[in-house]
Amino acid sequence: MRRRMRGVAVAAIALTSVMTMAACAKDSGGGNNNAGTGSGAACEFAEAPSAPATSNTSAANGDKVDASTLKIGLAYDIGGRGDASFNDSAAAGLDKAIADMGVKKENTRELSAAPNEDESAKQTRLRQLASEGFSPIIGVGFAYAESMKLVAGEFPNVKFGLVDGSVEGAANVTPLLFAEQEGSFLAGVIAAYQSKKCHVGFVGGVEIPLIQKFEAGYAQGAKAAAPKIQIEKKYITPAGDFTGFQDAPKGQEAAKGQIDKGADVIYQAAGASGKGIFSAAKQGGVLAIGVDSDQYNQATVADTKDVIVSSMLKRVDVAVYDFVKAVAKNDLAGLPKVFDLKVDGVGYSTSGGKIDAKLQGILEGYKAQIIEGKIKVADKP
Repeated sequence: MRRRMRGVAVAAIALTSVMTMAACAKDSGGGNNNAGTGSGAACEFAEAPSAPATSNTSAANGDKVDASTLKIGLAYDIGGRGDASFNDSAAAGLDKAIADMGVKKENTRELSAAPNEDESAKQTRLRQLASEGFSPIIGVGFAYAESMKLVAGEFPNVKFGLVDGSVEGAANVTPLLFAEQEGSFLAGVIAAYQSKKCHVGFVGGVEIPLIQKFEAGYAQGAKAAAPKIQIEKKYITPAGDFTGFQDAPKGQEAAKGQIDKGADVIYQAAGASGKGIFSAAKQGGVLAIGVDSDQYNQATVADTKDVIVSSMLKRVDVAVYDFVKAVAKNDLAGLPKVFDLKVDGVGYSTSGGKIDAKLQGILEGYKAQIIEGKIKVADKP
């Protein structure tokens, strides 16, 4: 009887082992879904949409415009030119206007904000540019909204552009808005396919509605690609404390915390703090996704570029360039209401060679569904 019981127990253990191995194979996505995407074996992927036969994005307007008489002022957000992110993207738009439209370098002025500066400092910056004859003047960041409302009223003949914000009732202020959540959706898909553990992270600079758009799209995209994926999130500073956009050590600490929990792909929307997040990724042997600019090609993060699998492109450069062009043509009505996927206002980079043709096809499939309205991307977590 004892021998018979032992035999039953052995058989049960063997059956359990077989079932466990089968379950692990299923959970690891051991089928062909992962083939050729550069992903590991952890995620079980949803059926991906097919890439469209042709692009759905609008073609760029290639008409030549002379903007040589314009005096252009840029009022940067915290970090200014050289942040390898948001401000550098705006700077690239100005540089392109100089190269393409005859804007004279000496007729441009670039001023930067300081962390947690008083509102009066922003007013002084805008007022200085306007009083010196600059028009258009572009406020790079929603933080200029209140000051621009006041200063634009004082200078009704000056044309202002405001990145990430609008000023109600100010006819001479053009909002330059983006669908960050759409580009971040694609970043989430990339993270899912690149993760070896089906465990990814998001680090935001400051917990404000604008940065929550990045988080919301990223989480939705990751879960669309891999419904069981685990997602960490962390904001460097709370709303009101904007040092979260310029604190690389705290960015590094936030990313390290997520890596310690098991995340192996980190997406950051943290301005200059992203430099610390890339450092944490390199030290932790994981991957990172940049933001705003194609950060793989940014000189200030060149020492960590090997971990940057992609960047969510927020084409502030396109918005700045198109705004300058529209001012030169005296045709502001032709600008997009929102710079979204449809007008290439957001997107993703492929620099570094980590996104292969199969994954790019998957991304283009999701992109087409968003453009067609088949996928509605949330702008709140």
